[in-house]
Amino acid sequence: MSDARPLHDPLPRYRSKTVAAWLALVLGALGAHRLYLHGAADKLAWAHWPPTLLGIAGAERMSALGQDDRLAWVLVPLLGLMLAQAAGFAIFHALTPDERWDARHNPALPGRETRWGAVLAAVAALMLGGIVLIGTIAFSIQKAFEVQLEAAAGPR
Repeated sequence: MSDARPLHDPLPRYRSKTVAAWLALVLGALGAHRLYLHGAADKLAWAHWPPTLLGIAGAERMSALGQDDRLAWVLVPLLGLMLAQAAGFAIFHALTPDERWDARHNPALPGRETRWGAVLAAVAALMLGGIVLIGTIAFSIQKAFEVQLEAAAGPR
């Protein structure tokens, strides 16, 4: 009877590398991958929400008020950066070696071999993350040049 688990000690939950990678890609801007891996008590997971929601608000402002809204100029890149970092975490999770993954996230469970799902998540994250990051950088540089041109032109 010494092998019996206490009633208050639940069985450890297996955390899939593939699920974590896809969650990071699809909902990583909201910290879903961290919630999956570390639970609802993870403060970093909840720290994803403010910049992502501010970025969404900026996109809504730009849609409603047009591209001349300077507050949207600041807020929209937040969304792009949060989406790019989510893609980066998807790549990170997907490419972590199985042994290291299991040692970190499944220490009390037997290891499982990762199949193609994690690799496909990494490929999709590389493509989408690259597009979002380059678009965010281009948008930010364009708006910075517009501000400089307006300042150089002086008052109208």
